[in-house]
Amino acid sequence: MSDDLDPIPPATAVNLYLDHREPELSEKSLTNQRYRLDSFIEWCQEEGIESMNELTGRDLHEFRVWRQQGKGDRYESISKVTLRGILVTLRTFLEFCAGIDAVESGMRERVLIPDVNAEEESKDEKLDVDHAHQILEHLNRYQYASREHVVFAILWHTGIRLGSLRALDVNDFSHDKQYLQLRHRPESETPLKNGQAAERSIAVGEFYAQVIQEYIEANRPDSTDDYGREPLIASRRGRLSETPIRQLVYMWTRPCMVGDCPHGEDPNTCEYMKRATASGCPSSRSPHSIRRGSITNHLREGTPEEVVSDRMNVTKDVLDQHYDQRTELEKMEVRREFVQDV
Repeated sequence: MSDDLDPIPPATAVNLYLDHREPELSEKSLTNQRYRLDSFIEWCQEEGIESMNELTGRDLHEFRVWRQQGKGDRYESISKVTLRGILVTLRTFLEFCAGIDAVESGMRERVLIPDVNAEEESKDEKLDVDHAHQILEHLNRYQYASREHVVFAILWHTGIRLGSLRALDVNDFSHDKQYLQLRHRPESETPLKNGQAAERSIAVGEFYAQVIQEYIEANRPDSTDDYGREPLIASRRGRLSETPIRQLVYMWTRPCMVGDCPHGEDPNTCEYMKRATASGCPSSRSPHSIRRGSITNHLREGTPEEVVSDRMNVTKDVLDQHYDQRTELEKMEVRREFVQDV
């Protein structure tokens, strides 16, 4: 610790940093950064570190191990990719702290960033096609035109992001022309990830266009959001946030919802049967896993990459690295449909 440094509690330093970054970051990016740094604050509290100027390189290494192994009360073990994101944010935060004389200059360099290869960075978790179809068949039969039915059908058949689904209004759906219209509206808290470049119209099949229409007419709560808009995915209080939609997906992707538990658990006693704990099921999947599974399925069915890129709003490079999980033989068979035998 240097006498030239000004004492400042970790939580206060984090708040100053986030205030500093707010003008340049999207709301979602700012939330992600806060979440990553919250774990650093909790670790400091556990270790009795009351001021940023107490930090050493050894402390930063111990935090890295603590976070990777999920030793905090609120955290689980994480992958190398997730750890890398946390540590990159921590580095940027420490650079800011050095600028306000809270830590020694160069402290950021003591945060060792793990190397992540392309294969590790491209997460391979996705919702399998057969499982997706089982879930949709169950919803078609037992919860037709429910909110759960509409959420799952749209995510699977369009491959859109969770934020895009949440941004849809009733008026963004056309039953007659069978499409959904995505619009970037940050002024009313429904931005699209890639801004106006992500605005597009997405075709919906005849069957699911009817499902959405019947949901709107019979099951959608008659509510508006804080801006007077009518959200498509709504509760009685207005537009659903991302958390309940994510929880819905975790719940419905548990295998026991449509079949037997592959882990030998009794649904009556399983700890993951509650909405709040559903994500802990080893076989549950996130909304992004549905997107990945949907994109992979479109490619396997022979949909041209240009069409998938436009429909799902993903660049060719990102499509190849993060979403296309076909084997080389599967890619060959798709190409075979477009070329003559030689």
